[in-house]
Amino acid sequence: MADIQKRRNIGISAHIDSGKTTLTERILFYTQRIHAIHEVRGKDGVGAKMDSMELERERGITIQSASTNVQWKNYSIDIIDTPGHVDFTVEVERSLRVLDGAVLVLCAVGGVQSQSITVDRQMTRYKVPRIAFVNKCDRMGANPEKVTEQLRDKLNHNAVLLQLPIGLEQNFSGIIDLIKMKAYYFEGDAGEHIREDNIPGVYLDKALEKRDVLLDTVSLFSDELMEAYLEDRVTEDLIYKAVRKGTLALELTPVLLGSAFKNKGVQLLLDAVVAYLPSPQDVTNTALDLDNGEASVILTTKREDPLVMLAFKLDDTRFGQLTYVRVYQGMVSKGSEIINSRTGKKSRVGRLIRMHADEMEDITSAGPGEIVALFGIDCASGDTFTYGKIHYTMTSMFVPTPVISLSLKPKDNKATENMAKALNRFTKEDPSFQTFVDHETNDTIIKGMGELHLEVYVERMRREYNVELETGKPQVAYRESISTAATFDYTHKKQTGGAGQYARVVGRIEPHHDSEFEFVDEIKGGVIPNEYIPACEKGFVTALEKGTLTGFPIVGVKIALNDGNYHPVDSSDMAFQTAALAAFREVYQRCKPIILEPIMRVGVEGPSEFQGVILATINQRRGTIHSASEDNNFTAVEAEVPLSEMFGYSTILRSATQGKAEFTMEFSRYAKVPDSIAENIKKEFAEKNKIK
Repeated sequence: MADIQKRRNIGISAHIDSGKTTLTERILFYTQRIHAIHEVRGKDGVGAKMDSMELERERGITIQSASTNVQWKNYSIDIIDTPGHVDFTVEVERSLRVLDGAVLVLCAVGGVQSQSITVDRQMTRYKVPRIAFVNKCDRMGANPEKVTEQLRDKLNHNAVLLQLPIGLEQNFSGIIDLIKMKAYYFEGDAGEHIREDNIPGVYLDKALEKRDVLLDTVSLFSDELMEAYLEDRVTEDLIYKAVRKGTLALELTPVLLGSAFKNKGVQLLLDAVVAYLPSPQDVTNTALDLDNGEASVILTTKREDPLVMLAFKLDDTRFGQLTYVRVYQGMVSKGSEIINSRTGKKSRVGRLIRMHADEMEDITSAGPGEIVALFGIDCASGDTFTYGKIHYTMTSMFVPTPVISLSLKPKDNKATENMAKALNRFTKEDPSFQTFVDHETNDTIIKGMGELHLEVYVERMRREYNVELETGKPQVAYRESISTAATFDYTHKKQTGGAGQYARVVGRIEPHHDSEFEFVDEIKGGVIPNEYIPACEKGFVTALEKGTLTGFPIVGVKIALNDGNYHPVDSSDMAFQTAALAAFREVYQRCKPIILEPIMRVGVEGPSEFQGVILATINQRRGTIHSASEDNNFTAVEAEVPLSEMFGYSTILRSATQGKAEFTMEFSRYAKVPDSIAENIKKEFAEKNKIK
């Protein structure tokens, strides 16, 4: 589409079970992308269009983000439906990295939940303007005004209602638009016929009051509207412009409402997407110029400028690797030759595709702001492509650190081969999923964001690659650190037939809470020549890879090198590296090492009758409760719990609350393990080493 002003890239993000996929399904229906509506949990045997993976349809959750393109009133909208579950948080990260705007879906009953806070933080990280959609207004206990308050209090949004509901819960029948001051009803089998009417008399006073609040809030973004408001000559156009300006500046969050499941309010949300969210031209995107010391360059949205395109997601299909890309500048055409900025490798664009969930539509070219897919391009997630005229790279996305691992044992050689193929594909697709071989046990270890994350990948290996395997016990990613400072003075001497080895290093080691490791060079007068300093640092880094208490990495350490000696003949990089490594190991016990464990931010939600039970399940797990709130017979508990105590929690929570409560969990920080538990961890590690 030539007119870039009429293009929108949006993501639909929310807390798990807020109705994102149901909303996307309705959007596809109203934009005539699909001709029948299917429900998310697939009771009709079909399932939602955007949940194309069998596992997604079975579990009724979104695991992978899915992309589609729709047309609405002459606007072209690329939509990415993202997972709500925190274990798949990297899917949200990678989507937000390439999107210009987003719809934050909130449940009219649950309001701002723990995962809504995470998603909002991700949107803020990538400076993504958003509009909020309060879904499920037909549910018992629905209260969109309370949700708007929560947006202000919990997320610090300047949230403003643009609509009011006509009735709520089972009486929810339509929507009042506070800008047009009209009532809208959604009629027909699937709410496809919109009837515009006057506001019912019983709602008029409230609508006028809320419109005043709206004008008060948005007039701050437009002097023209402020004047018109004071002189009582406000026009709809002035309000639209002011709301759009505030939204694009990330200083205003327009709030719309409806019920996707009951087919109400979705078309008005689409109108808001084109009215308030940015076109690619409204967003400033930058790249780093690799030929100019990584200087920051602002990209244009001109088709005639040199191509800059980012690969943000990889998918394996029966036709080969599918690479999702976002074009930022220039044009990509079928048959053209593109160059990977990271590897310098050239590839030909054989097939250019616009995705519609798992269906493909061949296209010949794509311009700025478009999200498309390429076949047969060998690259990693986060790679930048150009035509080679410029040497730019885009900044990569934030990838959270995996906190849980699991050992895998394939049953036979065929399973080993297939597992290697599966792991190779999954690690390429998902940067938060890692794998390595433990050289001591020869087991394959996978690492991820949580139990569900690893469970899904193990299940996919069984289904998609026919891998018969046994899984070990989930293992927590502990860390070691030090609690006191100590000095070292170590001399490494080795005399063999020819040239010997000689290096002396002197310095101090101390706890450092600001970063994982800091090395300080305090050598004066050349007692250790400059060329050997990097070797010393390398030796210390090697020493930090494995602690002696648990075998996990050592973090939070500052090492200062302030003295030493060298020999003009016998000193070498190797000698200084060995000296640094041995010096650290010698002094480590004197620094009173401690074990750190990952602490998870846990949010539990369920009926109020189970509040006591929920609090008890957290207390039993060494949890610290930060807040417990109650609303509409619904309780929400925010706590911090060590990851080691959370294994199997979903089963225990389900049985304790008759399956009515749910929880989300994400990594918060590392903290010291209590001494009694630390002793057990040390014993286990010592036993394991003895067996070997």
